[in-house]
Amino acid sequence: MFGGVTKAGWATILATGGLMLGSSISAQAADLGGDCCADLEERVAELEATTARKGNRKVKLSVYGKINQAVMFWDDGQEQNAYVVTNDASRSRFGFKGGAKINGDLSASFKLEIGVRSANSKRNNQFDAINEDESGFDIRHAWWNIKSKKYGTIQVGHTPTASQEITEINLAGTSDVGKYSDVEDSGGGFFLRAEGASTYASGLQWRRLIARTGAAPGEGDRREAVMYESPEFAGFYVSAAWGGDDFWDVGLRYEGEFGSIKVEAGVAYAEITDRVDDSATHGCPARDAAYSDANCSMFGGSISVLDTKSGLYGNFGAGEMKDDLANAVMPGVDNSYKFWAVEAGIQRKWNELGKTTVFGQYYSYNGGGITQSVSGSDPINSFGSSARIASSDVDMWGVGVMQKIDAADMKLYALYRHYEFGLDLYETGTGNIQASNPLDDYQVLMTGAVINF
Repeated sequence: MFGGVTKAGWATILATGGLMLGSSISAQAADLGGDCCADLEERVAELEATTARKGNRKVKLSVYGKINQAVMFWDDGQEQNAYVVTNDASRSRFGFKGGAKINGDLSASFKLEIGVRSANSKRNNQFDAINEDESGFDIRHAWWNIKSKKYGTIQVGHTPTASQEITEINLAGTSDVGKYSDVEDSGGGFFLRAEGASTYASGLQWRRLIARTGAAPGEGDRREAVMYESPEFAGFYVSAAWGGDDFWDVGLRYEGEFGSIKVEAGVAYAEITDRVDDSATHGCPARDAAYSDANCSMFGGSISVLDTKSGLYGNFGAGEMKDDLANAVMPGVDNSYKFWAVEAGIQRKWNELGKTTVFGQYYSYNGGGITQSVSGSDPINSFGSSARIASSDVDMWGVGVMQKIDAADMKLYALYRHYEFGLDLYETGTGNIQASNPLDDYQVLMTGAVINF
């Protein structure tokens, strides 16, 4: 007996939520001394250790995520409509992350993150508001690492590489709305319209004009890889990654503050010499079934500057990719693909809800030969016979507003974008090159919200 209650009674109290009371009793027991209460103190310690909601007592765990849903109003030049979509600029997701300290220098961490798309804003089109093939779940992160304060971090798994997000650096946080350097997220799956045409025929999605995959040249991706990241030195750190057979990249990044001015910047170089999945954003534009390997390289970078006092900010990104197979598949075409993009705006707290961001964007892409086929029956095909893309241009300008709601860790937003396209075709067999039939512009308005948890 202890205080009129049996030891079994105390165990019952502790197991049903009386941990604070048990801790107090444990302290009293320690003051009293004696062996009679040693087993009680041990039981209290066990219950304290098991209060965290996880299986491993030594590893910290947190659950996080976001929901990013929007209404997408679109106009392809001949038809207008609206869809409810997952904004793929920063798609909905949930994840688990954590870690443990090994000793004074070493620690281990992990991240498992799953992306969720109810209707992919990057892959739906005039015929398909949902596109079930591109909706559902995908693995964004699945990696572990070991970090040394002195020597840096080694990370293994489905991981970002040194070039991932290198062209998208943005201190204003508008990447949740629409990335200034990755414009396919706002309806890139829509088919091009030839001016005056009443049908889409075989169809060519306009994202295919941008280096075939829609990803900005110079921009990396998450993939199966081993990555090293150095310790920070004077705001700088370097990283390098290798994956599969064969991909590698290396990057340099910087973060710094000068009074009220924040600066973040980075550059990276990558080479791809394997046959990557056609759907992967790190694919090469001139991939062709006649060749067993790809052979392309790319360089990209970006910088973001924010004045926390005035709220003014600016982002600039650019990149270039070269594919040595382009001339082998289509002799005489350009084998380079390049873009540049800019965003500028102001971010101020004009109301009690949180900061308001007003911004404008401009994006310009120009690229060479792409192995994407264009059917002879397609209304955009000026040859009337089978062709491929000899060169293409995509220009976009847009304006947006984002309102932060601090109390809910939420952002309300609206983003308008106007796209214009240019296209030259390469006739299969003859090698003749000429402009496609004139193309309609594409417009989109995305309005929605993202909420973090």
